[in-house]
Amino acid sequence: MTETKVKPPRASAPETSPTRSTELDRARYVTVIRPATQMPRIDLRELWRYRELLGIFVWRDLKVRYKQTVIGGAWAIFQPALTALVYTLVFGRFAKFPSGRLPYPVFAFAGVLAWQYFSASLNIASASIVGNVPLVTKVYFPRLLLPLAGVVVPLIDLCLAGFVLVAMMAWYSTWPGAAVLVAPFFILLALVAALGAALALSALNTRYRDVPYAIPAFMQVLPFLSAVPFALDGVPLRWQWVLSINPMTAVVSGWRWAVLGGPQPILGQLGLSVGVAILVFIGGLAYFRRSEPRFADTI
Repeated sequence: MTETKVKPPRASAPETSPTRSTELDRARYVTVIRPATQMPRIDLRELWRYRELLGIFVWRDLKVRYKQTVIGGAWAIFQPALTALVYTLVFGRFAKFPSGRLPYPVFAFAGVLAWQYFSASLNIASASIVGNVPLVTKVYFPRLLLPLAGVVVPLIDLCLAGFVLVAMMAWYSTWPGAAVLVAPFFILLALVAALGAALALSALNTRYRDVPYAIPAFMQVLPFLSAVPFALDGVPLRWQWVLSINPMTAVVSGWRWAVLGGPQPILGQLGLSVGVAILVFIGGLAYFRRSEPRFADTI
């Protein structure tokens, strides 16, 4: 549903003071609530009006995320560090996966960092509608705010773990060049891909409770299809194009290029990943908009 304010026509009235006239004009504004459009569009003006609510959702999720844990926010560092350690031992030392002339520990940690942002965003945002049943069924607000907050919260974890990445880069004397300026673009690409997939999955989750079980199953395979444990330029060119259909492949390889000075992504492969991410976002938004009027009935 969308909410707009209109000013209905009024009949001529006796002359009043300017202050009184302003008060009357404000009182005559009427709030009109219309059904949400099913077109894949975002009402940026409405989202801006509810920006404070978005901040409340983000702050609430941050407080709940590590509530009643012993080490609290340190989990944001421990999780990618443990995964990178396993990758270093299994794939770097024993399997000898290619790392593009970069030290494998920092290579693995950088890739895991970008991947876990996408994974956490998808998990949180896909459960955002079902996890807020009282709000969805009783209060009006742009439903898009819930998945949007879900992809914003893991950015805090990414920033915290980023300090560890900087320390590892200093330890291995691996410093970025001018390409570091485009590093936020690859995180934005991960955000767009995660939000698009989460919009579709959050809408599906209101009808089918299989979604929370299906996501972890796919997440076990997707790191290998996103070139997380190996360098993309270490596989045949034909398979590089196949892997580039997955937007996270461009995110991981581009992120490593930007922050570590790794191999530069091929422009055509990057364009393919960006195009797929945009299509995923548009498709997810279209399905979300189409399902939004039925959330309160099917949730």
